[in-house]
Amino acid sequence: MKLMFIGADHEVTGSCHYINVNDKHILVDYGMQQGVDVYENVDLPVDAAMIDYVFLTHAHVDHSGMLPLLYAKGFRGRIFMTDASADLCSIMLRDCAHIQQQEAEWKNRKAKRAAGAAIVEPVYTMEDADGTIRLIVPCHYNDIVEVCDGVKIRFTDIGHLLGSSSIEVWLEEGAEKRKVVFSGDIGNFNQPLIKDPQNTAEADYVVMESTYGDRLHTAERPDYVAELAKVIKETFDKGGNVVIPSFAVGRTQEMLYFLRKIKADRMIAGYEDFPVYVDSPLAVEATGIFQKNIYTCFDEEAMELVKQGINPISFPGLKLAITSDESKAINFDDVPKVILSASGMCEAGRIRHHLKHNLWREECTVLFVGYQAIGTLGRALVDGVKEVRLFGEPIEVRARIDKIAGLSGHADKNGLLSWVQGFEKKPKKVFVVHGEDSVCEAFTTCLNTEYGIPAYAPFSGAVFDLITGQIEKEAVGIPVKKKVHVVTNTYTRLVSAGQRLMAVISHNEGGANKDLAKFADQILALCDKWDR
Repeated sequence: MKLMFIGADHEVTGSCHYINVNDKHILVDYGMQQGVDVYENVDLPVDAAMIDYVFLTHAHVDHSGMLPLLYAKGFRGRIFMTDASADLCSIMLRDCAHIQQQEAEWKNRKAKRAAGAAIVEPVYTMEDADGTIRLIVPCHYNDIVEVCDGVKIRFTDIGHLLGSSSIEVWLEEGAEKRKVVFSGDIGNFNQPLIKDPQNTAEADYVVMESTYGDRLHTAERPDYVAELAKVIKETFDKGGNVVIPSFAVGRTQEMLYFLRKIKADRMIAGYEDFPVYVDSPLAVEATGIFQKNIYTCFDEEAMELVKQGINPISFPGLKLAITSDESKAINFDDVPKVILSASGMCEAGRIRHHLKHNLWREECTVLFVGYQAIGTLGRALVDGVKEVRLFGEPIEVRARIDKIAGLSGHADKNGLLSWVQGFEKKPKKVFVVHGEDSVCEAFTTCLNTEYGIPAYAPFSGAVFDLITGQIEKEAVGIPVKKKVHVVTNTYTRLVSAGQRLMAVISHNEGGANKDLAKFADQILALCDKWDR
């Protein structure tokens, strides 16, 4: 019974943990790295085709975004997640695949002008995303789900995103029983729309995030509506646009909630009918999913509006840009406007086009409303960079760069402490992950010294024996030398097919001799046909 740490260890993105129990191979999250990759991540300890199950905490791509690559490499197990996460993943994974393919096409067009440049293939394809979605098993909050012999799970609302959860995992191997709780991303308290994070009663071991483990949000909840209205009014008075890089799922819907309030209360004198554009097909689809899950995920404040017949995230003047032509037309309209577009860290998607058209205009404002990882364009702008390159062109940053402090989907240090102290009995050990290097260390020290909670911040590759309660393998942080583009070419697909074949053979151990002999003959016939 082993727990291994793969990704988001002393880093914020790319979450992945591995469990081995009763010869079953399980992943908790399989996320995409965003921003600077600081430390090398170890490979999965088994081939993708040997993974039996994935448990997903939530749909954000830094937790789910590499699942299609797992599929491309031969994974055909089941992926357990909440109902709302299943709805969101069905659109987000396809969107990720679309972005991968678009970027590969753009790089290949550029490569044609450079002699000898290698052909770039997408990390995964739309077919891989579709195949992944077919493996999803939706689960209700608070239901105990029997996964297989010796493994049960339960999803609890953690208040970070629609459908987000902490996951209780009960493991049984022989006479040994252990319970591990994975926090996922712990939500901030008193957020618009979604409920506050819920505690879990007991655990032997806890794997918890620490994104804001070294800082506090403001003592009193800021008046986000007033702050947003002030920025919009000041920008419109200068004749500019307010461009808001916003995560398509979660943050965009929160901003719509605030904007509805601003419009309903007529808070911007002289601009009461200002247009708001949501320029992201993914955000439009996600907004529909939010509305579908009102009764299971919305908090009391939002539900009061629903009871009055008010849609909390819709209002007059809201315009949805779906096609690329609709997106392009936004910046050829001189009327001051609010533009919500993804991605939230400005790394891909339509937001980069809006930055190209608005960053150089001193009358405009780029307003950040979410976490910006180190190494992202969003972080560079927040940190005051004077020039950026977009689509191969240098763009001078003359627009006002602003942010709304405290608007976060992540709990701060006090929120994290509140959650981990919510266990009725102290866990035997807390593993601190999903935080920048210094933050992981600081929060681990805080738990150990100030609260008497045994804590440890593993690096990728560390292995913990859940039965003995000991670190079986220590790991050190190995700095990344150069980020390598993952290429999934045709030969790689063939290798993945071979790995899947080995997994199928393994799953047939103990079958009837007649069936196994027939299977072996079919494999040998295939080998005879292709052996060169």
